[in-house]
Amino acid sequence: MAQAQLTSTTIAVDWTTRMRPQESMRAKVWRRFRKHRLAVAGLFTMVIIIILCIFVPWINNYDPGKTHLDRMREPPSVAHPFGTDELGRDLFVRLWDGGRISILIGVSTMLIAITIGTTIGSIAGFYGGRIDNILMRFTDFMLSIPQLFLLLIFAQLLRSTNNPTLSGGPLPIIVIIGILVWPPIARLVRGQFLALKAKEFVEAARMSGAKDRRIIFRHILPNAASPIIVAATLRVGAAIITESTLSFLGFGVQPPTATWGNMLKNAQAQMTYAPWTAIFPGLAILITVLSLNYIGDGLRDALDPHHVE
Repeated sequence: MAQAQLTSTTIAVDWTTRMRPQESMRAKVWRRFRKHRLAVAGLFTMVIIIILCIFVPWINNYDPGKTHLDRMREPPSVAHPFGTDELGRDLFVRLWDGGRISILIGVSTMLIAITIGTTIGSIAGFYGGRIDNILMRFTDFMLSIPQLFLLLIFAQLLRSTNNPTLSGGPLPIIVIIGILVWPPIARLVRGQFLALKAKEFVEAARMSGAKDRRIIFRHILPNAASPIIVAATLRVGAAIITESTLSFLGFGVQPPTATWGNMLKNAQAQMTYAPWTAIFPGLAILITVLSLNYIGDGLRDALDPHHVE
């Protein structure tokens, strides 16, 4: 009698489970992501930062590049919430105007690095053999070169040109950083392809006559997307720090174009008597990179197929 009652209960639970609507993958990822409170806080913070970068310079009456020599180094006030710099420029407007460039550099650099790294890693992992050996030895060679050393050399070469777009704008910084930071992504993608190309669904695609391009883009790459998305998120924060380092050293985006990095460079000579000129750009970099790292951590957990709920 007890056995029959247990069986009927099991059938009822199983039937209830089957009748329950299936949760989509997107909804499952979002539900997992929401459990990571720091990731949600990071996402909310990044939305606020992006909104400020877009709208503050547009709706504010202050020109971020206009100098006011009668307002030099004014401390934070109602009129100037973040104070003014050594040329009397409003730091609140200038900070968010520079944030546009810094975030643009981070996102653009990420896209270049992800494109190059995914291409090289997928080809190496899918074909293996001599192609894999050549591409991975080239990747190892790129990893062995100090990135900051190459960044400084290329930045200096571009600064020596007479073209103002190449010598001081954000475009060369984006390209230089992008083509130097792809090797870790290539190794990550290669490992994913090596693991996935032996799976049954790939063998089934081969047996059905699918070409290599279709197998790579329709079968393997979508299943390897999760770690790539996480790496892309973290790459944005790393690129912002790299650009800030270059600009702080004087090899990045040149004034009057504002970035968080060159704002810190301008502030280093006046930190003792105008500390706000360094505090706010530094906090902007810290909060942005920290938020992106938390978002990456949340995505790593949310996209992990072996995540235990």
